[in-house]
Amino acid sequence: MNRYTATVSRTQPSVLATNKVIRNTYILLSLTLLFSALTAGISMKLNLPSPGMLITFAGYFGLLFLTTRFRNSTLGLVFVFALTGFMGYTLGPILNFYTQLPNGNQLVMTALGGTGVIFLSLSGYALTSRKDFSFMGAFLMVGILVAFLAGLAAMFFSMPGLSLAVAAMFVLLMSGLILYETSNIIHGGETNYIMATVTLYVSIYNLFLSLLQLLGAFSGDD
Repeated sequence: MNRYTATVSRTQPSVLATNKVIRNTYILLSLTLLFSALTAGISMKLNLPSPGMLITFAGYFGLLFLTTRFRNSTLGLVFVFALTGFMGYTLGPILNFYTQLPNGNQLVMTALGGTGVIFLSLSGYALTSRKDFSFMGAFLMVGILVAFLAGLAAMFFSMPGLSLAVAAMFVLLMSGLILYETSNIIHGGETNYIMATVTLYVSIYNLFLSLLQLLGAFSGDD
């Protein structure tokens, strides 16, 4: 009986801590998505130009480094909003391009809806089934690296076919990353809600862009 009581007493704090991480992650994720949408809207309204690949990469990796560096302090929250706000700004010129197409608004809304359905379905499945998807970690890491390098090659050598293949790869990889990270939070592999938020936000961001690119191509407008 004492052994059972001791086991329960050890388990309860762990469950409470996990639930706290989940709650804080989804609250912060919602806020960062709203902030990102706001900066994207401002970028679209002002018709701001694309910052270019070098500035985009420098801003993204620089702010990601700072977010990771200060993930255990209040500064981490500042940098996570800076990161997601910057990514929202870079999204603005892309959305302006698509909305100028004949059926651009429909493409954007379809990609947005598809992203929401995929994220909610996969997160809901991981949360309710509580399956452990940690085995996907190494595959996702290698897959994302390969897709990233292939995407750079498609950009530099102007290879539309490869670009679409990379977009399809990212849809699958980001879907897998949502499952992996949600599972990671549930099973205690990720205890920092700031880093969990960043991972899920990046998954949603890339999933949306990839779906938008594929929908644009298949509609004959890209």
